[in-house]
Amino acid sequence: MNRPMHETVRLNDADNVVIALRDLKSGGTPANVPAPLMSDVARGHKIAVAPIAAGQNVVRYGQIIGQAKSDIEPGEHVHVHNLGMSEHKQDYAFASINPELPPATEERTFLGYHREDGRVGTRNYLGIVTTVNCSGSVARFVAEAADRTGLLDGLENVDGIVPIVHGTGCGMSGRDEGYDTLFRTLSGYAQHPNFAGVLLIGLGCEVMQIPDLVGNRKIRSDGNFRYMTIQQTGGTRRTIEAGLKELREMAAIANRVTRTPAPVSELTVGMQCGGSDGYSGITANPALGYASDLLVRHGGTTILSETSEVYGAEHLLTRRAVTPDVAQKLIDRIRWWEEYTAGHGGEMNNNPSPGNKRGGLTTILEKSLGAVAKGGTAPLTEFYKFAEPVDKKGFVFMDSPGYDPCSVTGQIASGSNLIVFTTGRGSVSGYKPTPCIKLATNSEMYERMSEDMDINCGDIVSEGVSIEEKGSEIFETFIRVASGEQTKSEELGFGGAEFVPWHIGAVM
Repeated sequence: MNRPMHETVRLNDADNVVIALRDLKSGGTPANVPAPLMSDVARGHKIAVAPIAAGQNVVRYGQIIGQAKSDIEPGEHVHVHNLGMSEHKQDYAFASINPELPPATEERTFLGYHREDGRVGTRNYLGIVTTVNCSGSVARFVAEAADRTGLLDGLENVDGIVPIVHGTGCGMSGRDEGYDTLFRTLSGYAQHPNFAGVLLIGLGCEVMQIPDLVGNRKIRSDGNFRYMTIQQTGGTRRTIEAGLKELREMAAIANRVTRTPAPVSELTVGMQCGGSDGYSGITANPALGYASDLLVRHGGTTILSETSEVYGAEHLLTRRAVTPDVAQKLIDRIRWWEEYTAGHGGEMNNNPSPGNKRGGLTTILEKSLGAVAKGGTAPLTEFYKFAEPVDKKGFVFMDSPGYDPCSVTGQIASGSNLIVFTTGRGSVSGYKPTPCIKLATNSEMYERMSEDMDINCGDIVSEGVSIEEKGSEIFETFIRVASGEQTKSEELGFGGAEFVPWHIGAVM
């Protein structure tokens, strides 16, 4: 039986605002609000429950989310018109707590594709990775020709051919952070466990040279890796023909691999949120945090990212760092972000987006506190650069922008074989070669966009489902999807436009 839905929720005893759990009308006096509402308040938005003087801190989650821009009375809507950013100073208390999680009491497995380097894939694709924008069309032509000619017909163990194309690789420095970031990204995709084989295609004269990417190392331990340039091969038509020949051989090798049991400790889950709303920090994000803790307890790995969207909540992560050095890496990058945004005429509070604000979020501090909830309570074991290979188990952080496709691109390059994406406004996307599980933060959006959403977390509010129950449901979905169950974004065919490397530096 459904439990009654409350009108508001107060998330911490120290809060001087509550959150509306449904649309509320002016003049009403909902529970937990000591005075009549002074205006209509949409669900997900904040209502003052005590007098807040101009310049006084506004508190949600027991944390400061900004300062009042004018006097605010009980019953008044609190949003962009009367709440602004406060000065951002935090006590980081490096590695001051040790939130050790008890190990799991049972071993869980999924059915995955075991690779020769010891990693396990959740999908079995062939990839066509491009070094530069100039080879992107030819990579797509090869994939289209493979589909048109039935190259994979009868190869039941191969999930498909994925062209990985992008808009950079030339017109850039060959010796700076931007080059290194793209190099890591392309290398990470070429070695990804969800690819059974990779064909690398370049133009030939670009800055991101194939010989540099390949070097003297063995890109893939299984040897299912080929490369060519359009200029050396003899142009578009001959490259398509040569590419098809290589793919036929690679597909035969890939088809020999079948799903076999693997411990869930081999799962690496990239955690994202996009199109967030006022419910994100109440429903989907903390439920994903609980699932993250469950996976960590089983020896697996979860990756939190979007550095610009933990701004204002980074002190909650530095406390959980296993060492002061791990915490310092995060803070050093926060300072880099402050300089990076300022140098391009921006500011860290450029976030939240218009859609976030319509959903009830006001400042980046508020958004970040909800976003960090995805990370659960586990110790922060390491900090990684964008697309840097994740080589430690547990809960980790990878630096990235808050722009979702770019951030996910980095997480996949780092080794994520699953992506989980929470959304309140209704983000639609997918990220081949890695399946993406979509979590809706509210029931209204889930019902409206159920063809795109995998799990409804809005029932935490609408039906009283517990965070623990929902987190366990998400964890079980990890296992089913990793074993081959298709997500909604996979069924819809997403994944062809969401490879977005992080472009840092001048375009020349």
